[in-house]
Amino acid sequence: MKSQIKSHLASAVLMTVVGTVLLGIVYPLAITAAAQLLMPNQANGQLIRKNGELIGSHIIGQPFKGSKYFHSRPSVAGDAGYDATASGGSNLGPTNQKLVDRVAGDVATAQADNPGKPVPIDLVTTSASGLDPDISPAAAEFQVVRVARERGLSEAAVHELVQSHTAAPQLGLLGESRVNVLELNLALDDQGPIRH
Repeated sequence: MKSQIKSHLASAVLMTVVGTVLLGIVYPLAITAAAQLLMPNQANGQLIRKNGELIGSHIIGQPFKGSKYFHSRPSVAGDAGYDATASGGSNLGPTNQKLVDRVAGDVATAQADNPGKPVPIDLVTTSASGLDPDISPAAAEFQVVRVARERGLSEAAVHELVQSHTAAPQLGLLGESRVNVLELNLALDDQGPIRH
């Protein structure tokens, strides 16, 4: 009986050690190596650099302040928003007064830039993660007048920039058309200095 217990205990310890080594060390290292070899850009967070300086990530949103830039969706991830370590929505329901007041305030602010035009919903609502890097083409177009005015560019030139940075649904049918705000703003900065 004692030898049987010792045999089972030895088998259990051996399986624990083998399982830990295989699934806790070998497998993660193999997957990491395969990802670095086959798709290093995606494995490293799809980082965007300009002149050697890290600007952001293609897949994580960030705030843009000031009227000369296209603005991202609002974010409640973390205290200041766009905090990747605190990803998530507010979990406030549609009848919550705090949410209603925030959205109403955001709508009023947006309409000041474009009086009389309906505000696209993604300019005043947060995404589930709080880190969405994209806005809808309608949200980008809504901001064209303000950005063109602030930069001293023609609306047609800014509209063309939005069009060239609009991505179609994946495989032509998955998801919706979208505009990456960081990439659009970087392209906007490449247009030259802001004229006042």
